[in-house]
Amino acid sequence: MSDDAPKSAFELAMERLRRKDREEGVEETALTDDQRAAIAEIRRVYEAKLAEREILHHSSLRKASHDPEALEALEADYRRDRERIASERERKIEGVHRGGPSSGT
Repeated sequence: MSDDAPKSAFELAMERLRRKDREEGVEETALTDDQRAAIAEIRRVYEAKLAEREILHHSSLRKASHDPEALEALEADYRRDRERIASERERKIEGVHRGGPSSGT
């Protein structure tokens, strides 16, 4: 893209973030093929965990379909589990980005 062409809001925001990173001394490094593969494996494993949790949740909902309090508790547990799984996934991906262990589980 030419430097003279108008830039999108996304491009402007990315430039600001890169400039901020340079000022703070953050180095931008490309991921290795091994890191990309490790991240893809982590995402596959955690997508499977989320799918499994969703299936279990739907099964539990069917069993408790007539108890509003039980349904509310099940929904809260499900949200909490999804957040925990997503957080764990992001933590592992960040570990790979930082060059740590590339374990998918």
